Amino acid sequence: MSKRSLFGLLALAALASYAAGIGLKPGLWEVKIVKQVVDGRDMTAQLAASAEKMQQMMANMTPEQRARMQAMMPNGGAGLGDNGNFRICVSPEFAKRDQPVIDKEGRCQPATVKHEGSVTSYEFSCSYNGTTRQGKGETVAGGDSITNRVDMTTTQSSGQTRTFHNETEMHYLGPDCGDVKPLEVPK
Repeated sequence: MSKRSLFGLLALAALASYAAGIGLKPGLWEVKIVKQVVDGRDMTAQLAASAEKMQQMMANMTPEQRARMQAMMPNGGAGLGDNGNFRICVSPEFAKRDQPVIDKEGRCQPATVKHEGSVTSYEFSCSYNGTTRQGKGETVAGGDSITNRVDMTTTQSSGQTRTFHNETEMHYLGPDCGDVKPLEVPK
């Protein structure tokens, strides 16, 4: 799997985890991919191995090389932690949202959102640039931890269909985001 493909899958996993209105506090959060299935193929071990390899490579880089590698990460709001997990910085504005974020550009908003105690469930169906996304997810908040499950089908204008199942855990690290830029509120 190429680095670009890895970043794409990890970015998808992280974006699906950005659910607010469920206890998402401003500050630094670590996102751990628990399970990632693409087109019926479990990619969890492959993603973990790729993340570990990338972490080893970054440990051997100069600060300048690491900065260039970080610049290749999904633009804004994401960084790579020391253990290979993603770190995201949640701004106060972003934390005020009361619905999950399906894509960071704000082109795809959930059609339904239900809050029942610590559980938020949502469904979405949207199209843009010839691509259709349909799916559902569930987020459970518990103190400084949030778990998320998302099932999504993407159909491109060419007719190619891909299915994704993603499970993540988020853990609050504190109010200081360090050098991770805050997530921008989708328009």
